Amino acid sequence: MNKTSNPADLAEISKRVRRHIIEMITAAKSGHPGGSLSATELVVTLFFDTMRHDPANPKWADRDHFILGKGHACPVLYSTMAECGYTPIDQLNTFRRLGSIYQGHPDVRFIPALEASTGSLGQGLSIGLGMALAARLDHRPSRTYVVLGDGEIQEGQVWEAAMFASFHKLDNLACIVDYNKIQLDGFVEDIMPLEPLADKWKSFGWHVIEINGHDIPAVQAAFAEAATVKGKPTVILAHTVKGKGVSFMENNPKWHGTAPSKEECELALKELA
Repeated sequence: MNKTSNPADLAEISKRVRRHIIEMITAAKSGHPGGSLSATELVVTLFFDTMRHDPANPKWADRDHFILGKGHACPVLYSTMAECGYTPIDQLNTFRRLGSIYQGHPDVRFIPALEASTGSLGQGLSIGLGMALAARLDHRPSRTYVVLGDGEIQEGQVWEAAMFASFHKLDNLACIVDYNKIQLDGFVEDIMPLEPLADKWKSFGWHVIEINGHDIPAVQAAFAEAATVKGKPTVILAHTVKGKGVSFMENNPKWHGTAPSKEECELALKELA
């Protein structure tokens, strides 16, 4: 893979990833486009710029670790890993088919390069802090990055993990909240409001960074800042748009878990050309 810190290059990769997301979910006639599109710049920047990893040696002991807590958004992870060279790009459109490596949630039985099988909402941060603590005990330079959905952090286990991470001063752990304001049943504000979210994380002992999650230089700066913080974990509250990049999907709860029709796919791909 060719890593890059150039925002224009990362933006171009993000556009390709968004096209993969639309195509694979359309082919499957099933999946979650909204939250995959909202997290694209976050995941692409991690894999192509921030994280230490090697597709030719996926279990390198000193690698950084990535956990997608909201596993239903796996199209963004699969597409990014394929662009990195971990898995075949030409099989992305087998998404959700019986026997495909690209299952409906990340599954290490099908893709051994994954760090964990995820998608049971609320468990991702716990998995990540275990990896962060293990890296510290083993005196390894590895950092762990966990992407959570905003609906996901309504789960109580997230806050148990948040207490544990700050108590153990896991400064090699960064949690990224894809704060797109929409969950399965509608707008987060109408279901279980999260605000004041930054204050909540601060009260749990975390270093808090708030950014526009689609502004690639801001995303890069947030990851760089997180790496300098000592004595506490970092949470990045990334304000994003559900369905980002496709006008008729943006900020529309319908597209949390609805696949585009063939005609809608063609419209979306034109916008992402």
